[in-house]
Amino acid sequence: MVSSSLSDPRIFSPSGFRELALSALNRPRSGDDRDGPSDFDLNPDLAAARPHPDALATARPAAVLIPAIARDTITLLLTQRTAHLAAHAGQIAFPGGKAEPEDAHPLATALREAREEIGLDPSLVAPLGTLDRYLTGTGFRITPVIGLVAPDFTLTLDPNEVADTFEVPLPFLMDPANYQRHTRTIGGIERHFYAVPFGDRFIWGATAGILRNMHQRLFAP
Repeated sequence: MVSSSLSDPRIFSPSGFRELALSALNRPRSGDDRDGPSDFDLNPDLAAARPHPDALATARPAAVLIPAIARDTITLLLTQRTAHLAAHAGQIAFPGGKAEPEDAHPLATALREAREEIGLDPSLVAPLGTLDRYLTGTGFRITPVIGLVAPDFTLTLDPNEVADTFEVPLPFLMDPANYQRHTRTIGGIERHFYAVPFGDRFIWGATAGILRNMHQRLFAP
């Protein structure tokens, strides 16, 4: 069995990552995912101001696909949102969105959204499991779905939603030393959040929080 040590390069190969993810994400867990990560983790004042005491119960379900590209060393595919969007304009995200009535489960939502946003063929995606649900300050309950993606894909970006895509080596994203805590005033409110800069890209907010949870689920003891 491949070890879960970050220093073992085998875990970042397609076969090693597949084995690790299937083992870590599908083992029985105690309790449920109601205490998963959220935008409120670093912002307790925002949590206290929620109009409903159980924000998770009233949040709208959504899902994102975490495309793990099966290169010699696994990379994760991320998108840069277009600058004109009403929400989260220009931010870096995984392909995804809110669940629709026809979606049977979060995987269906993630695959549908990935096809709509970046033209990723669902037949190239081998699902490996889900991370903990992430609660956003904007009222979404996101289920992140990890999928191993064959590297011979061709993308067609929706110009209304996606300005660009790029890949980041998984070893970089799973190294806790690359994560920072930042503060920014958003809508007149001081917000604290996690971020992981990569070259001229700034991965932050819910996307960085989901990646931290991915590290915790796969590599934390």
